[in-house]
Amino acid sequence: MSIAIYTLTSELHDERAVWQMTEEFLNSLNIDFEFRGSDYSDYGRHSLSLIYVRTGGTEGIFRKLLPTLQACSDSPFYLLTSGKSNSLAASMEILSYLRQNGIRGEIIHGKADYMSRRIKLLEKVGKAVKQLKDCRLGIIGEPSDWLISSNADKERVKKVLGAELVSIPMRELLDVIEATPLQTAEAVENLPESVREAMPGAEQIYTALKTVAGRHKLNGLTIRCFDLLTAVHNTGCLALAKLNSEGMVAGCEGDVPAMLSMMIARALTGVSGFQANPANIDTQTGEMLFAHCTIPFGMVERYEFDTHFESGIGVGIRGYMKEGPVTIFKMSGDLSRCFAEEGRLKRNQAKPDLCRTQQVIQLADPEKASYFLKNPIGNHHIIIPGHHKELLDEIFEQYS
Repeated sequence: MSIAIYTLTSELHDERAVWQMTEEFLNSLNIDFEFRGSDYSDYGRHSLSLIYVRTGGTEGIFRKLLPTLQACSDSPFYLLTSGKSNSLAASMEILSYLRQNGIRGEIIHGKADYMSRRIKLLEKVGKAVKQLKDCRLGIIGEPSDWLISSNADKERVKKVLGAELVSIPMRELLDVIEATPLQTAEAVENLPESVREAMPGAEQIYTALKTVAGRHKLNGLTIRCFDLLTAVHNTGCLALAKLNSEGMVAGCEGDVPAMLSMMIARALTGVSGFQANPANIDTQTGEMLFAHCTIPFGMVERYEFDTHFESGIGVGIRGYMKEGPVTIFKMSGDLSRCFAEEGRLKRNQAKPDLCRTQQVIQLADPEKASYFLKNPIGNHHIIIPGHHKELLDEIFEQYS
């Protein structure tokens, strides 16, 4: 089970009456859990650990337990309470004590459907937090020269996120590409001649990236991909589209905050997201145009191959994602800021004067468009299908 429920109970209360109350309350939540009772020996090992404050008079019991619990987990303390037998009052006293000592916590209390929804959301976040710990994320080459604000604090990322940023020289990848045999690419109809000729080299880059990722035991990577244009006269767009669809987070241009954002998105939603930059913003209506030359194949209903937009060479991806709800997300490189807003993908387009994958998105709150012009977190943002703002805001709270 990924949810564990522990209990705090005053010895003054009748155990039989308390147990009957416990069964009724926990059954009302409609969640799957492992009931651990007063056995805290494995506290913190589950995706979500809930402390069910069953009665009043438990504040002192918790205070004695606190050092042991802190040694087991650095997650916030979630105090579950029915409100019966003075449990809410005790929970408030405990939470106040935690706050006084700079310790994060929350009381989960209210109607059963609210508590159930809140617990399930926290379970998802807890799973993601555990998944992100000990991840190895590769930076192949330095961030592109124009990404002057898109760096990351390696020590802070390790301390807060638990992930390790691994610097890998671009030369290593180029050597692996050179040593990787060219293979005949899968035949695709109606390809421009230049794209057809570039396909074997694009597949070679994909194979080489997989080799480097395996060598360094990476869970994700970002690559200074524009260097490939001059070094091997090809692009990494196809490789990144394939790697992301296979579960390996793979970002463009050496943008580390974008890679971190994609890693968080995948841990929470199972999708890396579409790394793109805004090309046009209507601040009055909240309509925005995002574009980039690669998108995970698993995110689109169909796709086409074209050249890379800026260079006119290699292989670019024009993907058509299903219209509907989306979330725009970005986490800063020092994990101190987060942007997460929902909108709707109105249409995909294929204009010749932009990066190949183009999405017109209507923000749910048009006023949020001002963020991009007044206080953005870099230029690249991550587009994720579905409604995920609540999840993303919650995981940011875990790290702030």
